[in-house]
Amino acid sequence: MPYFLILTLVPRTSAAKKAMRQNERRRMRRRASSRYMKTMIRKLADTASGGNKEQAKSLLPVVFSAIDRNVKKNLLHWRTAARKKSTLAKLCQ
Repeated sequence: MPYFLILTLVPRTSAAKKAMRQNERRRMRRRASSRYMKTMIRKLADTASGGNKEQAKSLLPVVFSAIDRNVKKNLLHWRTAARKKSTLAKLCQ
């Protein structure tokens, strides 16, 4: 977000201030969940590309669980999740 827009988005009413606090808490919670998912995907991809397929296969359920959790929280569309899972499963074969 450009710097000049941040200065104009100052909440005036108490309800707007509360909504801003809530949005920030939710954003941080969602960010943590999606970062965990991305980290696990990266770890699996690095392991698989390094040639260690057995270890990658053992990581697969953990990564699938992280992806499914993000679908459940509406951070990821279910079809996007299916595509990611399919791609990662092919990497491990």
